[in-house]
Amino acid sequence: MTPATTPTPADRADHVGRTPPGAPTYRAAIVGTGGIAHAHAQALADSGDRVRLAWAVDVDAGRAEDFARTWSTDGATVEPSTDLAAVLADPAGLHLVHVCTPPTSHAALAAQVLRAGVDVLLEKPPTLSLDELDDLIALEDETGAHVSVVFQHRFGAGAQRLRDLLAAPDAPLGRPLVAQCSTLWFRDAEYFAAPWRGRWDTEGGGPTMGHGIHQLDLLLSVLGPWEEVTAMAGRQDRDTDTEDVSMALVRFADGVLATVVSSVVSPRQTSALRFDMQHATVELEHLYGYTDEHWTVTPAPGHEDVAARWVPDPDAAPSSHSSQVRAVLDALDAGEAPPVTARDARATMELVAATYASAFTRAPVRRGEIGPGHPFAASMDGTGAPWAGSPHGAPPAHIAPTTPSTTEEIS
Repeated sequence: MTPATTPTPADRADHVGRTPPGAPTYRAAIVGTGGIAHAHAQALADSGDRVRLAWAVDVDAGRAEDFARTWSTDGATVEPSTDLAAVLADPAGLHLVHVCTPPTSHAALAAQVLRAGVDVLLEKPPTLSLDELDDLIALEDETGAHVSVVFQHRFGAGAQRLRDLLAAPDAPLGRPLVAQCSTLWFRDAEYFAAPWRGRWDTEGGGPTMGHGIHQLDLLLSVLGPWEEVTAMAGRQDRDTDTEDVSMALVRFADGVLATVVSSVVSPRQTSALRFDMQHATVELEHLYGYTDEHWTVTPAPGHEDVAARWVPDPDAAPSSHSSQVRAVLDALDAGEAPPVTARDARATMELVAATYASAFTRAPVRRGEIGPGHPFAASMDGTGAPWAGSPHGAPPAHIAPTTPSTTEEIS
């Protein structure tokens, strides 16, 4: 569905909450009204008159009604519903549906919305597997509607500034050489009491899939295509089927080496990225979202002028759902695909799958190796976690080193 009018680029909003004269008002729905849905509703509210939340959909009628009541305003009532099909058939039309349900329902709900010709803003992880994501990519091609996966850390001003400086013709930062990416969070037993958490069939994975994926996606948005990963994963302390920590060494297509750590057993929580370039180190440390104040730049000796190219802005956009929704609305204004389509998100999801594949098979995995029919394309636990079947909280049994068959040459 398209808006009644399409503003020119000069008419578009220049920050979240400002509405250009004559801009269309889009209509949105939120499916799944749990905790993260409130961040989506706030992002829509921050967009001012550019978009209106029209529907709140949930399998629990009372929860949908409470959410709709919370986010209704004078003259802009949010209607509750338990029937997504009926909402998609609303004669007034919809332009955007936010899917905020647990991961197990993401693929089916996104597919339903795409088939109705409506764009989707899809919470992470977008699907439980690469196969499901490839199905959504095919539906994008078939329907002309699009998915925008919620990877909001791409949209903070600091990340954009870093990407711009790396792409600048005069290369003020030099060539990237080394990177570190850490998501060290703490989730206790109460967190995992939700029946869908910590399970391969409903959450898709542990911190590699559901927590570290945000920092991992930001890493890839800066450094570009990855080439090979060698990883380890363990269930150290939590009563889960999935891992609670993973560590990976990633080689990028241009030779950059990076370490990636994802944990939910770390009491001092932090989210951190470090990029060592030829002429400077650029670092980001935050927790669940960053502003310009969370970035630091350390020039290499003889390159002190680099610091002058990094100009912080206290009013710059933070990494947030609001920043990504603004970018989605800009794309709607321009009649373009929204940022971070299902195809765009595939590189990140493929690295997640490859991390599990490497950890569980004890072998390096290259980009493109996990294709149709591969066990780790169908499910992130692929051939099975090494601790599967062992008591929760117990270390996994020793895994014997892989030995060559009699037909292989021993070097």
